[in-house]
Amino acid sequence: MKKPSHLSVPRDRGCVTSFDDLPPAVCQSVGDVLARVGDKWSILVIAMLSRGTMRFTQLKRSLGTISQKVLTSTLRGLERDGYVSRTVTPSIPPRVDYELTPLGHDVLIPVKALALWALSQRDRVEKARSAFDLAAHND
Repeated sequence: MKKPSHLSVPRDRGCVTSFDDLPPAVCQSVGDVLARVGDKWSILVIAMLSRGTMRFTQLKRSLGTISQKVLTSTLRGLERDGYVSRTVTPSIPPRVDYELTPLGHDVLIPVKALALWALSQRDRVEKARSAFDLAAHND
């Protein structure tokens, strides 16, 4: 059986259909994308912005315990990666609005699926944690 390598994968390859198709050299770039969309605050910001355009203070209030520094950093990362757009309206003070880009709307599909799965599996995860903690405590 032939092993995939970065040399055998055409650059214009549009879709990977299984993990077997992922060459080792691609894993890092996939990891970079997943690190952004898998981050707790990124997911929550994307979820909030799925409701529509929001100002920074609206986002901060909606997210609760997030610090201003973490929210700023999260929004910058999401903007840099193309999930969020930032619009500054000149006023005093300046008005800054954030909204999802088409890429941001696209990522909602797997994020929602993962969130629904997490909600449906919450009890199983709690039971597994309790069993692990009990076993670790008894060791």
